[in-house]
Amino acid sequence: MQTAIVMGVGPGQGLGAQLCKRFASLGLNVFVAGRTQEKLDAVVAMIEANGDKASAHVADATAETEVKGLFDAASQAGPLSVAIYNAGNNTPGKIVDMEADYFESSWKICCFGGFLFAREALKRMRPSGGALLFTGASASLRGRPGFGAFNSSKAALRTLAQALAKEYGSDNIHVGHVIVDGAINGEKIKTRWPEYAEKLGDEGMISIDGIVDAYEFLYKQPKAAWTFEVDLRTSIENW
Repeated sequence: MQTAIVMGVGPGQGLGAQLCKRFASLGLNVFVAGRTQEKLDAVVAMIEANGDKASAHVADATAETEVKGLFDAASQAGPLSVAIYNAGNNTPGKIVDMEADYFESSWKICCFGGFLFAREALKRMRPSGGALLFTGASASLRGRPGFGAFNSSKAALRTLAQALAKEYGSDNIHVGHVIVDGAINGEKIKTRWPEYAEKLGDEGMISIDGIVDAYEFLYKQPKAAWTFEVDLRTSIENW
């Protein structure tokens, strides 16, 4: 049975969890990775309730030994078919007021963690191939005042992904980058920022199912016509 790894899984109605659910439904044994055991267990239970296969693995995306352990476990279960790096949180703040470790933490989660994840995925996908996919944001493409840490770390991840796509395409490894340009209509925004979610409404937030569709599209593409990047937004997003 082929395996999938999704790093950066939180609540059940979040992007990471829904990616796990979709790829499990495609017949893959999904390794659900994140920082909170309770949330991971809930996602695994959701997948198993549908008759699909998954397992929970607590891992810090910036800890080299933990990332290696995650990939070792998945490799022992079967050949790795797809690996998705979905880790990273928004880190707002003005540069002049910012502590150095805050800026460094943003970079470590988005870019350094992406490097660790990609390196271990590439080692295990060669020479049979696979898909290595990254979650980006509007910050991947442009800088904005008040978001210097997040903008720079997401832009670095995008450039890393592009370099990997060019470096390992000939090894039959499809590297893709998904830009999520706007708020995701999921549990996080509704729980943490309910007033903002109400202001945007369903039309102003991006459908999780629509985002997951894009990952599946990249995963299934034939190598004669690979897409590196997909950007997603609502019809009313000002971009």
